[in-house]
Amino acid sequence: MSLWEAVLPEELRRLPDELAAVDTLLDDEAFFGPFRPFFDPRIGRPSTPMEVYLRLMFLKFRYRLGYETLCREVADSFTWRRFCRIPFDGAVPHPTTLMKLTTRCGSTAVDGLNRALLARAVEARVVRMNRVRADTTVIPADVAYPTDSGLLAKAVRRIGANVKRIQAAGGAVRTRVRDRSRSAIASRCCPRGALRRYAQSQRSKGHATRRASTTR
Repeated sequence: MSLWEAVLPEELRRLPDELAAVDTLLDDEAFFGPFRPFFDPRIGRPSTPMEVYLRLMFLKFRYRLGYETLCREVADSFTWRRFCRIPFDGAVPHPTTLMKLTTRCGSTAVDGLNRALLARAVEARVVRMNRVRADTTVIPADVAYPTDSGLLAKAVRRIGANVKRIQAAGGAVRTRVRDRSRSAIASRCCPRGALRRYAQSQRSKGHATRRASTTR
């Protein structure tokens, strides 16, 4: 804490609840391990401290800021300076410096941070690892391509279901409606069914129309 910060009231030095919780979490040494392979403690000039970089990146992704906007906001905010461990009279890292550090560490450091965070969440019993949820969009499955006969059969089933729902609610009680859902499904499955013949006739009409337009 610098001299300027020491003379400020306690209310101004206190972080908001969210930043205070994240600040306590990021003090864990496990979150600095993924960055060590990218820096040599003996060779090269001193770089931006990783605790400063890590907190700056949290603010960047938490509030969806660009590098230049992030550095400008941190420089103008005493609370964000406190969170990022930047003294009141200290300089905020340049945007290009943050870009170079991000490029240097790459996705390897991010994967290491995610593993460290997951390990801490499991230890704190925030996340349970006895179940795995898979995203169905990445699981291969058969694709049911829409066809004219299939769409027509689906429409017939929907009409029958809606009619039953309307009559169950007390509407159109005297109207006699025959449910053709089973016939539609059977016609779709049977090569000689009405829906199959309808689909073939539609394709024939389409071919005839295209041939006529080409002839003209």
